[in-house]
Amino acid sequence: MPIHSEGYRPYSGTRQSHEHAWLVITAAGVRAIFSNRRFLGLLLVAWVPFLIRSGQIYAAVNFPQAAFLEISAKTFREFLEQQGLFVFFITVWVGSGLIANDLRSNALQIYLSKPLTRAEYVAGKLGILTFFLLLVTWAPAMLLLLMQIALAGNLRFLSANLFLIPAITVVSFVLVLLSSFAVLALSSFSKSARFVAITYAGLFFFTEALFGVLRGATGRTTMSWLSPSASVNQLGDVVFRLAPRFETPVLASLAAVVTLIGLALLVLDRRVRAVEVVA
Repeated sequence: MPIHSEGYRPYSGTRQSHEHAWLVITAAGVRAIFSNRRFLGLLLVAWVPFLIRSGQIYAAVNFPQAAFLEISAKTFREFLEQQGLFVFFITVWVGSGLIANDLRSNALQIYLSKPLTRAEYVAGKLGILTFFLLLVTWAPAMLLLLMQIALAGNLRFLSANLFLIPAITVVSFVLVLLSSFAVLALSSFSKSARFVAITYAGLFFFTEALFGVLRGATGRTTMSWLSPSASVNQLGDVVFRLAPRFETPVLASLAAVVTLIGLALLVLDRRVRAVEVVA
């Protein structure tokens, strides 16, 4: 084919660093999801427990004689556990199509034809989901802690429970990262976001049911590591300095969580590599 224009010249300017290229993917994804009014409704509902707990803190500060309203580390642990329901819904809603939609539209090849590595692509997609999940776990839990300090007018509670800051952070990130990596790995297997959502929900309920059956058959909870959510709950109890609810060794629960995240990373590396475009 004849060349009709010879006006192309090599770029002679300076190249900008692409160290934060993944942030472009995250920012664009967050803006797109925020434009969905139904999803905004889900976020508002996810903050209802925060309002209820805020009322509890207000009542506990103003009516200290009501022992059942007492605020302790267990209060924050229970709040994060309650938010697990919204973590599930947001993970399914946001995470199912993060990679699947790119596979369906062949956008993944376009992403990787840019000066963007596989790790940056995955990090960008991961950032979208973790942003929204932390918005309903870590953010409201920390606000509850600040509210307790503000309403009490002193730092006595914080001084006695200083470990709550790292505890809230660790448990929130463990829950968020496990959910995010799991759904991203599943999303890389299909071009259908709906199929990914069904698969993720199916695996979630299957592991819960399997643990429930074994628990009922043996009368023991040593197999809680089979359920990812149970493993996170076991770790959460320990981090918040509460008595573990299951008989499973804490190291076994930790190993289960780390193994699942490791497998998800391996799957993502292989699935994204399979369609990488070499420029």
